[in-house]
Amino acid sequence: MQCFIHKSLKKEFLYLYTVSKDDFSAIPEELLNNFGKLEFVMEIDLTEDRKLAKEDTSKVLSSLKTKAYFVQLPPSTVKAS
Repeated sequence: MQCFIHKSLKKEFLYLYTVSKDDFSAIPEELLNNFGKLEFVMEIDLTEDRKLAKEDTSKVLSSLKTKAYFVQLPPSTVKAS
């Protein structure tokens, strides 16, 4: 599945994966507003076999198939005691 990744210029390490480049029509307006301005990062052919650095590939693919987008949140800054 072709996947297009954009990053938020408002919040560091916040990424949006979509099924169409620069088409944000499937993203709820409130969620899209949280991203602020988006910058295109890359296009990838995402398959079950492909490893992603920060996300579970199957979760990303499932979200892309059902919602047409996936949000990669910044890493948690909470440290375990």
